[in-house]
Amino acid sequence: MLTDAGAADVGEAATPQQALDLSRACQWDVVILDLGLPGRGGLEVLRELKADHPKRPILILSMHAEEQYAIRTLRAGASGYLTKETVSDKLLEALEKIVGGGRYISPSLAEYLAETLDVDTSQPPHALLSNREFEVMRLIASGKAVGEIAGLLSLSVKTVSGYRARILEKTGFKNNAELMKYAMRNQLTDDD
Repeated sequence: MLTDAGAADVGEAATPQQALDLSRACQWDVVILDLGLPGRGGLEVLRELKADHPKRPILILSMHAEEQYAIRTLRAGASGYLTKETVSDKLLEALEKIVGGGRYISPSLAEYLAETLDVDTSQPPHALLSNREFEVMRLIASGKAVGEIAGLLSLSVKTVSGYRARILEKTGFKNNAELMKYAMRNQLTDDD
């Protein structure tokens, strides 16, 4: 939060829970959320932050390609999306835009969105997944076992197995190997 003297009140979190706790305790004007925090998925943390403070703008910072994540994060409530490659050039511009009530997307993402409006093809398989299914798919594709995913996402093994079954059903993949190959080819793996 900027003060009259131009100083900023900032906080930094190393885990999703710390980010949630700090956000709940502080009256910031904006939150910058790194999707790569260890543990819970970034989309889940984003949803919780928005539930706590629906009007507070959140800028997503990620190492993942815009085409794969920006749209999902914007739909989940983010006000903007920056890749770590562009943060040094665009951070202030993005913050000014979202603090002013707008949304920030890069020119390249705007162009991508405009191009997809003209294309009359079916969506890629991963676009059919819910945010939670997408997160579970990424973790499976990264080689994580169902039990490990359950621990990371604070879910039961049975719940994760249910997500896995729905992912395979929705995408048409027969097994984890096909899912992993697709995710790697489309740069969807969780390499955090």
